[in-house]
Amino acid sequence: MTASELGGRELAAQLRTRTAGQAACIAATGTDVQLAAVTATADEAAAWYLRSLATAAAKSGIACEVTDLGASASPAHIGSALAALSADPAVHGIILQTPLPFPARSQDLAGLIDPAKDVDGANPVSLGRLAAGLPAFAPATAEAVVVLLDFHGIELAGRRAVVVGRSAVVGKPLALLLVARDATVTICHSRTRDLAEVTSQADILIAAAGRPGLITAAHVRPGAVVIDVGTNPTADGGLVGDVDAAGVAVVAAALSPVPGGVGPVTTAQLMSNTVSAAAALTRPAEA
Repeated sequence: MTASELGGRELAAQLRTRTAGQAACIAATGTDVQLAAVTATADEAAAWYLRSLATAAAKSGIACEVTDLGASASPAHIGSALAALSADPAVHGIILQTPLPFPARSQDLAGLIDPAKDVDGANPVSLGRLAAGLPAFAPATAEAVVVLLDFHGIELAGRRAVVVGRSAVVGKPLALLLVARDATVTICHSRTRDLAEVTSQADILIAAAGRPGLITAAHVRPGAVVIDVGTNPTADGGLVGDVDAAGVAVVAAALSPVPGGVGPVTTAQLMSNTVSAAAALTRPAEA
């Protein structure tokens, strides 16, 4: 058996086409949709991601403005930039790029992003609303996993899903999204005893730990669906996931690739969220 590929590029293209149409409708009313990114790092991976966002935004009919505060920016400086963007009616979506310079912490500063513009679900208010089943933007990567599963016709209701990783960016919000779709969810982390015993019970296994090759064939139940969220850089400038793809492909029924799986869907979903935010923010108030 060889796992079928759960690619994300076709889905991402469809999302961008739909988003571009929505952005054009909003532009026809006199408002250009705008995404703002705040960065304070010299990290090349972060710079690459911001360039990819700008490219995706251009394909989606969205203006993308990057505020680069420099790698020595203070928490107060970063916070002021986020507050100013939150108050700017021309801005519809805001993201705070990580990593941040010490002693700045994203969990503190993200609270300054207006939840209505928090298109990457970074503000703790957004996570709280998600947990309560209230309308909120989920982190784009977590949402991309669910959208990718839907695109490939993977049933979630009644299935046992195991998420390896408990970050506030992927693991925790993804678990909430899966529970909302009637999956039975287990979260694993660095202190989970006998990881393979837990993961091998999953119908759907999602690896989001940031550790290359963590998930091997021994961790996967035959016939399971495996989603690889990992994006770990290699010495030659490439990317590998958290899954040993060659070994797992022999056991799993389906596997998302790295690159070309969750990644392109994440950026497309972020653009979709930005247009949704713009539509809500520019909607005329009811009399």
